[in-house]
Amino acid sequence: MQTPIDNQTNIPQDQWRYGLRPSAKTGCGWIAVYNALIALGESPLPETIISALERQLPLIHGNFGTMVLGPALLLKKWGYDVTICSDPKKFDAMCRKSDVSILFYYWRRKWKLGAHFVAVQAKENGFYAYNTYTNSCGPDFYGESLEQHLRTQKNFGCVLTCVRKK
Repeated sequence: MQTPIDNQTNIPQDQWRYGLRPSAKTGCGWIAVYNALIALGESPLPETIISALERQLPLIHGNFGTMVLGPALLLKKWGYDVTICSDPKKFDAMCRKSDVSILFYYWRRKWKLGAHFVAVQAKENGFYAYNTYTNSCGPDFYGESLEQHLRTQKNFGCVLTCVRKK
């Protein structure tokens, strides 16, 4: 069984390039799909996910990351039941009803603005995400509420892609 990627910054610069850039910089989208598939009991190949996402928008090819709906479109194409929500008040309940979810959000730190994808799972004691921080070394505990976590972190423009096996 494969293990999730907990920290994309640990990926060597020449391994699994995403577009013209290393996955360590722009790979969070494909990594979230990879981690979600592992949570679903699959054995995904990074190269397959990267290739499929790069073909979604021919002008971008992963050079600026992954479009927000990219993981949902790909997983739906691959036969999964996918639901998308952009209302953080509904995230907790929707994630609990899913086998795994992919969370997209924008973040701001002083003058720096960015976006990120993480795979999220609901457990009995709260929510856990994979590949959250540059110092992550395992699943990151988000607390008892995704909505509260996002508010505390001051994330915005959030979209939750809920995934279930058919």
